[in-house]
Amino acid sequence: MKISGDMKRMVSTILMHDNSIDEKVLDAITQVPRHNFVSHFPYEDRPVPIGHGQTISQPFIVAYMTHKLDIEPSHKVLEIGTGSGYQAAVLSELAKDVYSVERIDKLLQRTKKLFKELGYEKIKLKVGDGHKGWEENAPYDRIIVTASAKKVPKRLVNQLKVGGKLIIPVQNPKQIANSAYRVDENLILVTKERDYLLEKDRISHEKLLGVMFVPLVEGL
Repeated sequence: MKISGDMKRMVSTILMHDNSIDEKVLDAITQVPRHNFVSHFPYEDRPVPIGHGQTISQPFIVAYMTHKLDIEPSHKVLEIGTGSGYQAAVLSELAKDVYSVERIDKLLQRTKKLFKELGYEKIKLKVGDGHKGWEENAPYDRIIVTASAKKVPKRLVNQLKVGGKLIIPVQNPKQIANSAYRVDENLILVTKERDYLLEKDRISHEKLLGVMFVPLVEGL
């Protein structure tokens, strides 16, 4: 596929933020024309509203989160927060199977129609509460959450394979005055390993970038 000038500029901007982004991630991004998923400002490095109070993440954040997951061709990936479908499309260029859960049915139906038109057949979609994941198809090698949670949902960690990784923005409320609060958000990389000596899973959390996402709403 011929790479447009807008796409080249977008990739250059991503690398200006972080020049360690894996080449396979950049290749995946260049295979997914962003203007198919958002009509206004598709290649600018900023989040853009897509309706229903949701946004499409800025290109750098999509690249960074995907890079941190280190997805292999054999992997099964779960996405929480389908939105426009752009992140899922990028994931599908890297993984064997992609499952994506969206809380807003109208948004999901729009994205499902778009995937059919664009030929993204390996992406499985359903309406659901993102906190609950998609248990029927668990466990997953990788899980990505594209909305900020108050804490890492335990159900998602339970659906992660041993050796798996989960990336999620987590809220961190901080009091800045007597009655005022500011909510900071950080990307957290969760890794699940097995302690065979103690016969239990070991869960580690690594704080990454400061970010800003729409909230992960519980329920439908």
